[in-house]
Amino acid sequence: MTNLFGAEMLLRIPALLMAITFHEYAHAKVSDALGDPTPRWTGRLSLNPMAHLDPVGLLMLWIFRFGWAKPVQINPSYYTNPRKGILLVSLAGPLSNLLLAFITLIFIKTGSLSSGIFSAFLQVLFIYNLVLAVFNLIPIPPLDGSKIIISILPGREAYIFSNLEVYGPFILIILAYFGILSVILNPLISFVHAGLDTLANIVLLRF
Repeated sequence: MTNLFGAEMLLRIPALLMAITFHEYAHAKVSDALGDPTPRWTGRLSLNPMAHLDPVGLLMLWIFRFGWAKPVQINPSYYTNPRKGILLVSLAGPLSNLLLAFITLIFIKTGSLSSGIFSAFLQVLFIYNLVLAVFNLIPIPPLDGSKIIISILPGREAYIFSNLEVYGPFILIILAYFGILSVILNPLISFVHAGLDTLANIVLLRF
């Protein structure tokens, strides 16, 4: 049984909060930069985790090690090019997690924060950002990957695909329950991990 107040939680909860907060803030920031005031009006243009937390998602995060944040509300009608805008906003979340994972990996490799507790925290922060980035790129509604697909599909196909959104959560639950989700995710996570590791080594060799 999970120890809800053990030392592990002192690392896991802050790492998850950071990963989720940066993810949602990136969505909000890009939408705001494209001329949509909705994230600002709804208080989502913030790095305060409280602005992005969903109460039930936080409870699930605390007890079951998996949770979620409130989706950022956007209004694509403010974008000069709505389809391109949706693509950029959807990519922003996963890319922010990849960037945070990369920065964390640099610190891990250089041993800049080699103290036991900080080192352990960096490892957890890296893994959560890596997993969150890859997971959200899965093209199943309501994940970011589905919005990316919708933004690049022709109109009719995009409309048909968008109608799957009501079934998306059930599809994800079924995939997770039968272990199919991990079969899909694990090779992708390993591939992205290897890519980040290679890139970090190149950067560190140059500097």
